[in-house]
Amino acid sequence: MSEYAITIENLDYTYGHGVYALKNINLNIKKNEFVGIIGQNGAGKSTLLKNITGLLKPTKGEVCVMGTNTRDISVARLATKVGFVLQNPDRQIFSSTVYEEVSFGPKNLGLNNDEIDERVSFALKAVGLSEMKEYFPPALSKGDRAKVIIASVLAMRPEIIILDEPTSGQDYLGCYQIMDIAREFHRAGFTIIVVTHHMALVAEYAHRTVVLCEGEIMMDDATKKVFSRPEELLRTYIAPPQITQLGLIMKDRLGLSEAVLNIKEMGDLILEARK
Repeated sequence: MSEYAITIENLDYTYGHGVYALKNINLNIKKNEFVGIIGQNGAGKSTLLKNITGLLKPTKGEVCVMGTNTRDISVARLATKVGFVLQNPDRQIFSSTVYEEVSFGPKNLGLNNDEIDERVSFALKAVGLSEMKEYFPPALSKGDRAKVIIASVLAMRPEIIILDEPTSGQDYLGCYQIMDIAREFHRAGFTIIVVTHHMALVAEYAHRTVVLCEGEIMMDDATKKVFSRPEELLRTYIAPPQITQLGLIMKDRLGLSEAVLNIKEMGDLILEARK
């Protein structure tokens, strides 16, 4: 059995008139990895996600998800392997109650009522919405609407969960609530892929970061190593989190050998230096 959840070989994708969105992408993501994908607007992030989820088919090359080539499986069946949470929850919500929304996917799999109830209950509990199953989704806060979509994905029992700008439009608390949910899913064994422009969240949660630039992979490494190369990141108009930039400025004074990713790490290093 393969150790990889996703394997991508020599992937090209062109939109009409030969406009390359992706160029020779080679990428392997192991099962139970937590990966961040970053890059400027137009770098190819959304196109890459759509090729992984089967919404687009490669112009050239192959994409395999849990050992299945995306050319050989319908989008509906692929949704049982990889769940896709779009950045705007309002584009995915269409039911009159939270329960109906979350149960839509399992019902379309032809499951019996007991199995559907079990899946919905599990998914709503996982995102903290068990008490809201009869609520009208559009009336919920944006943070809770995002959680409804995550629950809908989870009810399909995929092994991979992709979140595309999951914190877009969220306040500070909402951002970290959603990312904490993603972290718990990762701890439970899911493979997590997050696309975001929020570098502090990538630093805090992603163990590995892939940087796209003009449709190509520019960097693919441990998050600490990626953010230790600010000059290269500038090519794609990305700056490391502010705490990481501060750590790089104080690198010699603190004796740093790699990037600082969060405030706790910085505090621990300063305390150690004072000793």
